[in-house]
This record gives sequence, C-alpha cells and structure tokens, in this order.
Amino acid sequence: MFVLSAFYQLIRSLLVPRLVLVAEKSRPPQQLLVLHRSTNRPRLHNRDPLFWIALSQLWRDWRSSLVIVKPETVIKWHRQGFKCYWRWKSRSGRLGRPKINEEARVLTRRMSRENPTWGVPRMQAELHLLGYEMAESTVAKYRVRSRKPPSQTWKSFLQNHAGQIVAIDFSRCLV
Repeated sequence: MFVLSAFYQLIRSLLVPRLVLVAEKSRPPQQLLVLHRSTNRPRLHNRDPLFWIALSQLWRDWRSSLVIVKPETVIKWHRQGFKCYWRWKSRSGRLGRPKINEEARVLTRRMSRENPTWGVPRMQAELHLLGYEMAESTVAKYRVRSRKPPSQTWKSFLQNHAGQIVAIDFSRCLV
C-alpha cells in the first residue's frame, strides 16, 4: 500500500503544476498556526486574510481546504479589499467638475448680453474660436437669460404683418 501511495504521489507531482502543489502543502500549516495562536476562538492577523485571498486566486480547489473560516468570508475579504483599493485609487483632491476661470465666465455673460439671439451652441462655437473649451451645459449655466424673448413672438408677428398676409391671401383668390 505504501508503494502505491508513493507511486501515486510521484505521478501526481509530475503532472500537476508546481503552484498547485505548493498551495496544497502550505494550507494546513497556516491553519494550524492560527489555531495554535488562540485558545477559544481563532484570532486572525492582518496577513491571514491576505494569505487566503492570494490562495483563492492561485488554487482552484481552495474551498475544500478551509477549516477555520467559511469560503464566503474569504470572498467577503476579497471584495472589501477591492472596495478599499478603488476608493483609494479614485480619491482625488478635487471633487466635481473642474473650475471654469473667471475670465471665461465673464466673457460668456457678456456674449449672452450683447447677442441675445445666439443660442448655447452658437456661443459655445464662438468661445471655441476664442480658445475657450467649454461644454454646452457649462455655457448654458453661465449665460445670462433674458426675461423677454430675443425675437418677436408669433402674436406680435401676426399683428405686425396682418395686412400683408391678408393681401397675399386675396391675391391668390383673384388669380
């Protein structure tokens, strides 16, 4: 029986990748160290979750060897690590949109006052020609909105041109 076991171990060591064998051999001593460190409930150090997270990434059958923690706990540790990493990675000194300099804001307000018929796309194009890169939403935010419409309304148009409209309609009837 001993010979068959030794032969099996030899064949397995030749076929199975080295990394899997190292992972299999390192898991029991690590768990025993944790159990020897504590009396009632095993206490985990900071390096223990790191060991199991790394082992879960390197060894496919890592769940079968867990004794002191559940596989869900290792997955939770891994997620917490990702959350901490991306929180650290995405933190920056500035929050929100980048600031628009005062000169561009004043120029946007001045252009909107002096050219009331220009819309936001036209103002953005003119600012772009002057060398200011601003989004349409930013131009819309800083432009001055007038209370009255920039051009005449339909009502005033019809009142101003009623005579001509009637003349055109009657001239068609006569032809």
